Amino acid sequence: MKLHCYGAAGEVTGSCHLIQVGSKRVLLDCGLLQGGDETEQRNRQPFPFNVRELDAVILSHAHIDHSGRLPLLYREGYRGPIYTQRACRDLCRIMLKDSAFLSERDAERDSRKRQRKGLSRVEPLYTVQDAQRVMHRFKVIDYGDRTEILPGVEVELVDAGHILGSSIVQLWLREHGTERKLVFSGDLGYHEDPVLSDPTRIREADLVLMESTYGNRCHRSMADTYVEIHQVMSEAMQDKGNILMPAFAVGRTQEILYLLGKHYDAWGVGKWQIFLDSPMAIEATEVYLRHADLFNEEAYALWKQHKQQPLLPNLHFSRTPQQSMSINRIQSGAVIIAGSGMCNGGRIRHHLKHNIWRRDCRVIIAGFQARGTLGRSLVDGAEFVHLWGEQIKVAAKIHTIGGLSAHADQAGLLRWYGDFENHPPVLLVHGEPEAGEALQQELQSRYQAKARVAKTGEEIDLLDLRF
Repeated sequence: MKLHCYGAAGEVTGSCHLIQVGSKRVLLDCGLLQGGDETEQRNRQPFPFNVRELDAVILSHAHIDHSGRLPLLYREGYRGPIYTQRACRDLCRIMLKDSAFLSERDAERDSRKRQRKGLSRVEPLYTVQDAQRVMHRFKVIDYGDRTEILPGVEVELVDAGHILGSSIVQLWLREHGTERKLVFSGDLGYHEDPVLSDPTRIREADLVLMESTYGNRCHRSMADTYVEIHQVMSEAMQDKGNILMPAFAVGRTQEILYLLGKHYDAWGVGKWQIFLDSPMAIEATEVYLRHADLFNEEAYALWKQHKQQPLLPNLHFSRTPQQSMSINRIQSGAVIIAGSGMCNGGRIRHHLKHNIWRRDCRVIIAGFQARGTLGRSLVDGAEFVHLWGEQIKVAAKIHTIGGLSAHADQAGLLRWYGDFENHPPVLLVHGEPEAGEALQQELQSRYQAKARVAKTGEEIDLLDLRF
């Protein structure tokens, strides 16, 4: 009975863990590595396990750093089930197709460049057809429904509060009369999330596989965050500029739209034109509304109240490239929400090109920015950015709004772990080294927990949990 850590060990993206129970093989997540070119090239390396020997996949949630290599897994021969929550499945249908489209587009662009140099074409990581076909392998497990998926393997998904349909995965594993309970946190939500419920409390485990994205810091309170957003919007209105919000299509976008609607009068939102400039985010928002029963009580009540009347009457959906380009003619009074969330691709880069050199504009960074991304450069104070071969001065004010994170901060992670009555061993994943090490120290100090940071490729004997 073993656990192998093949991704998101000592880094944030590429979540991928393999469980071996007797002759059975179960994969937890199969995510893309994201960041700079060197990091993303690792997605093309062979899987460190035999794909055809896998018996099942369990997916914690739809974000691409957890789901993004599932089409590649299918392409390499996997034909087993992929278990996940219902809303997660619906979001994956959108996100994996979009990821495949970008892979095909980038491969075609790179191939043209290579051919002009007399070099061979490059193939996409996977195709839209791969993404569509892998969706037929999805099987839904609703929250709280404990299910035997293989002999000796039972799973129960509970709400992680991170994005719609995100799950904490509880696994009961049996081998030769011995049982172990493994709890995989997935990505845990922030306890003050305005739309979703708090992460579900778990009481017992033999081993916790736990994220550590913000293991070394605490977020600003939501009350202070609301004040900060109001202040940014007020100053931008006085300066007669635009506001750019790079936002992840799933989770962050819907949270931002909800907050703008909730504080419509208090923040003077009616004075602005709000643009959601992302076809994928528009589709994801529609999925959110179809699964509004997963909202917390306050968000669900507000959604019901405005079901017939739009929460944001000044919201414009920009689906086509022409609609997106037309936004760039607006010099003042536009709030532009666009992907990608880390500014590494998508329409936000065009809006940055047209606005970031203007002192009257604002950029609100409202999510985690991985190393090597354009968003991280902006957070770190870059004076210039490179877009399509052009060096552009960063004159707009950059605002990092930490309180809008979809991830639990250090206090939230410690609070969630503290609900385990037996304080089980903890293997920390999904975090940069300094974040994991800081959380490890806090867990050891506060709970005397056996905690350490996972290493890529390491093997854990679940029958002998000596850390």
